[in-house]
Amino acid sequence: MKTYPIPNTPLRATCLAYGCMQIGGTWDNAPLTSIDRARARSVIERALAHGINFFDHADIYCRGKSETVFAEALREMKIARDTLILQTKCGIRFADDPDAGIPERFDFSYEHIIEAVEGSLRRLQTDYVDILLLHRPDALIEPEEVARVFDELHRAGKVKFFGVSNHTWAQIALLKKFVTQPLVVNQVELSLLRADLIDDGMFFNTSPRPYTGIGGTLDYCRANDILIQAWAPVANGKLFNPAHDASPNIKRVAGLIAHMAQMKNTTHEAVALAWLLKHPAPIQPILGTTNPERITASCRADEIELTREEWYALLKAARGQALP
Repeated sequence: MKTYPIPNTPLRATCLAYGCMQIGGTWDNAPLTSIDRARARSVIERALAHGINFFDHADIYCRGKSETVFAEALREMKIARDTLILQTKCGIRFADDPDAGIPERFDFSYEHIIEAVEGSLRRLQTDYVDILLLHRPDALIEPEEVARVFDELHRAGKVKFFGVSNHTWAQIALLKKFVTQPLVVNQVELSLLRADLIDDGMFFNTSPRPYTGIGGTLDYCRANDILIQAWAPVANGKLFNPAHDASPNIKRVAGLIAHMAQMKNTTHEAVALAWLLKHPAPIQPILGTTNPERITASCRADEIELTREEWYALLKAARGQALP
């Protein structure tokens, strides 16, 4: 599988990554079951079999069970830690944590980031994570405090590199003013059905496109050597399995994807992901399926490349209107 150099690091990541959000089973405090463990191992094995070396986590995924079951599977399979790139995230806190009545919130405080990283290291059974992302923007962020905790985690060897998720260019620029480590990743929702970051540049200064607050985020990341990662890259399957009552745009682009897949003798997943891989940013899609066959279907994206004309045809079908 093709790889990307992650800027400002020695890491080379496969062009597709596997996202471990759902491998922990339920999103409650119920313990892991033998079914959960078998399912997690099967998808991890399939991802590894296709050469994927990048695995994306977060402390909250299945309330920590996704990190736990991942580590158990690696230990059983005797996979060497240094052959993988492990990324995790922190900053989202559930309601009633730690006490009843406390609301859900975002938390980039020194104390919470330290606690979250220690918890992830324990569950992942590792001494370090390659990349730590701040999960969703905290309106109460104190950049100096984040810089202090980044420095401490880096000096201790517990986090090698840092990044963000779901951040605008301005939020990244504010953080960059204070942190000493480079921010190497921005993970965002991005697909043919959620192409705001790509639309933004082409439809600037047109009507009735409202200002969304993300203006220039994709170009900012490219200019500042920040790898874009795409979560929900196939829109949770809507791009090839639209609901009966789906919008005309979804049905139209799903139909075009099916046609291209047939013409290229490949899968629907491969075409949808190849659309992201075509972008020169580059963009690294994060696969989230727990179906091993869909992992195989997705990895065929590495075998094809869309033409410029095919890329724009898919964009137009998804948007349902002409370019400006």
